[in-house]
Amino acid sequence: MNAAAEPRQVGWKDKPPPERAWRGRQGRTRKAIVAEQDRAAGGREGRYVKREDGVYALASITLKLLPRTRRIRAYLRWSENGRSPALYVGQVEHLTRAANLEQAWQIAKARGMVEERPLPEGSWASSPATRSSMRGNRGRDTAPELRIRSLLHREGLRYRVSARPLPGVRRSADLVFTRARVAVFVDGCFWHGCPEHCRPARTNSDFWRTKIEGNRARDAQTDHFLASAGWRAIRIWEHEDPVQAAGRVAAAVRDFAARNDHNVP
Repeated sequence: MNAAAEPRQVGWKDKPPPERAWRGRQGRTRKAIVAEQDRAAGGREGRYVKREDGVYALASITLKLLPRTRRIRAYLRWSENGRSPALYVGQVEHLTRAANLEQAWQIAKARGMVEERPLPEGSWASSPATRSSMRGNRGRDTAPELRIRSLLHREGLRYRVSARPLPGVRRSADLVFTRARVAVFVDGCFWHGCPEHCRPARTNSDFWRTKIEGNRARDAQTDHFLASAGWRAIRIWEHEDPVQAAGRVAAAVRDFAARNDHNVP
């Protein structure tokens, strides 16, 4: 019997898979590693393991190549009492790490090894996914804000970021031009009640209506404080064209400079 006709042991491969099928890229940041796991799991809300003490711990998938069988195995890992338990999930067989992580999470979910973390009692969110999304919203360095900052910087304007214009008043602006006394706020359409894009919430509607109305009242009060102190408040909706919005800000700052130059003897 020649070698080609000899029976092979089930579960063995002829050659090992490429490293890209299981090994993570060197030098990745912790943020990139977390994002990779979130993508593979279809979101962070489904990545939780219930520990022995009843606490829910965020889990991750680890891929390990077995040299003898040349197969890739997936393990579920989490932190518990200073330890990092590993629970075997199953065997994966794709040629990329991303696909193998996704397959492993699918197996873990199908076997009930992970679940959504229950909402805290009295939570304002309608689901764990909603709570995770809302908590993940940035308070600063949003994409519209970064774009406007870039355009203004390109125009030669300098500013403070996420600073309080008025001493003793706990209200921060996204951009502060101290000398020109201009405070810029880049407001999210949902959180600040944009008349064009804010739609009433279908669940917990009373909570969200109160929340948004409170934000709008606070915005109006902040504008009043600034005006009383001789400042100009500029509010930009996140949906606005960044070039036009940056133009409004630049015009306000340069208007101050022009008035100052005019008064110089």
